[in-house]
Amino acid sequence: MMASLNEHPSFIEDFSELSQCSEEDQTLEDGSSDFDMDSEDCFEDPDFDCGQTSDDSEWELEVYNQKRPRLTSPISSPTKSPGRSPRRLPGRSPGQSNRGRGKAASPDAAISGTAADWHDMDEPDVEPSKPPFKPTRTPGPQLINSSTYSPLQLFNLFFTSSVMQTILANSNAYGELKSQGLKRAWKAITEHELYAFISLVIYMGFVKCSAISDYWCKSAVYSLPLPSKIMPRRRFQAILASLHLSHPQVDAENEKKKGTPAYDCLCKIKPLYGQIVEACKSNFQPFQSIAIDERMVKSKSRSKLKQYMKDKPTKWGYKLFVLADSSCGYTWNFFIYEGKAVMENGKGVGYDSVMKLLDQKVLGTGYKLFVDNFYTSPKLFQDLLKSKILACGTIRRNRTEGKIMAKKAARGTIHWIRQNNLLFVSWMDTREVLMCSTMHKAFDGDTVKRRIKGKNKEWSLVNVPVPPAVKEYNQSMGGVDVSDALISYYNLCHKTRKWYKTFFYHFLDIAIVNAYILHNQLAKIKQQKSMTQKVFRQTLVLEMADYCRPSSVPSVSAPSSNIVPFTSETHKLMYIKGDSTIGRRNCRQCGRKTPVICTTCQVSLCFVSRRDCFNEWHTQAGL
Repeated sequence: MMASLNEHPSFIEDFSELSQCSEEDQTLEDGSSDFDMDSEDCFEDPDFDCGQTSDDSEWELEVYNQKRPRLTSPISSPTKSPGRSPRRLPGRSPGQSNRGRGKAASPDAAISGTAADWHDMDEPDVEPSKPPFKPTRTPGPQLINSSTYSPLQLFNLFFTSSVMQTILANSNAYGELKSQGLKRAWKAITEHELYAFISLVIYMGFVKCSAISDYWCKSAVYSLPLPSKIMPRRRFQAILASLHLSHPQVDAENEKKKGTPAYDCLCKIKPLYGQIVEACKSNFQPFQSIAIDERMVKSKSRSKLKQYMKDKPTKWGYKLFVLADSSCGYTWNFFIYEGKAVMENGKGVGYDSVMKLLDQKVLGTGYKLFVDNFYTSPKLFQDLLKSKILACGTIRRNRTEGKIMAKKAARGTIHWIRQNNLLFVSWMDTREVLMCSTMHKAFDGDTVKRRIKGKNKEWSLVNVPVPPAVKEYNQSMGGVDVSDALISYYNLCHKTRKWYKTFFYHFLDIAIVNAYILHNQLAKIKQQKSMTQKVFRQTLVLEMADYCRPSSVPSVSAPSSNIVPFTSETHKLMYIKGDSTIGRRNCRQCGRKTPVICTTCQVSLCFVSRRDCFNEWHTQAGL
């Protein structure tokens, strides 16, 4: 039996100030001899073959092995997904290090009161008043629900024509700059080539090879036909080397400001960064439950933006603060952490991050926000409630004077205290869990099943009381983790010395995953079966490859009325090999040589201004 609360000393818990969750900026010394495909060597020698290097091992997939841990006992752990390992979350012990997650909370957020002031679950609590849910737009995709959107159309909602033109202009300017003084002039990248390049990057996310050159290798071990059909290897590597998101002149002007407050450390990604964030906001309206958490993008490049987080699977990399929809994992808003000095305003990094991500003019009011103990503080929750946003999260117990409940309290024991609009509730599972909420009552009769060892030393399933704050937290906190998992399955990021290219790959990941979530939501509205993410990405690659492929059909005069047009949906022309006359065959209609075949019938047929054997043969065949 649990000891009486009166036997324990009074409980006063202070929250020390939240601070930067990483140590001072550190960089890794990359002493590897890997050949860097992003280097500028491709511009130095016109005859240099970037794919013939002895070591192409830089093409490295980054996988997030992370799963949002639930506030439950390890005995009843949820089903595990491949590549994702759960971590324990319920309350940190007083002596546990907080390295990488910030210091303790600030003194302005104290739970005051003696042990006698805490109530047990038998004492009724008042249901808090909640502001009505009033989003600025109808929750869900901001598209025409009755229309059908292809994967490429959904992707273009994020990588719009404006985004593509920005990348084209800046990459061509950088390519021309680096090719000055070389024998071979820079060949400008076209929009079709950029789409071809992106399609291959996506393709390499789910078809894995150890080196880039392997995708074009003609040996029997590889023999992948798609990459060579989309783009030559040398051209792919030239575009990869010249890829740039900002204008070189702007970069040069920004470098002159280095060491001054006017210097912008995100200058090289700003053009794409801002447009992707706005696209994420404009194309989807979150449902009522949202979550905020960190995301780590792995990198070994030398950059002061890199952070260290001890408790994350990816310990070194760039840290992003992300707001995601709890129900589907859509990344609605995010920003890149630039350091404590950039954000600190006296209220802590956690406070500033939440306020920066919650764009109420676009979002609306009445939302339910779920955060972990890095962000939770009474000051933050009270300010959010004034803005008509409800909040719930775990809180830390770093400095305690006494305990709320005994060490050997029975599983399911609940104690709570209410201070103004804030509810603090303590629940004993395998260990004590402390929650703070502005939207829940202390206990409403909910239970969860737990395996408990009885006096006869036999395990049995029993119903254990659980606070509604814990139950809803477990259901709604994993929004960012769902998005991270979807990204990790077919991650595009690979090893590079250019930090801004790492962000380019991550922005591509965000765009593809968000487009896939929009596809799922539209299919759900229409009560149709949606694609898997793998099929979605495969379809996207093929659509991009088809879009960027130059037309293989010469312009001819309009066909007569008795001829079936070559643009039939079921019968289309295709070059037999490449885009030239190589591999010509005898025409089935006239017997002369032709470089094209019908994709459906697999029959070689002429299609030139003097011989329209393609339409004549199909007409005679009744097709």
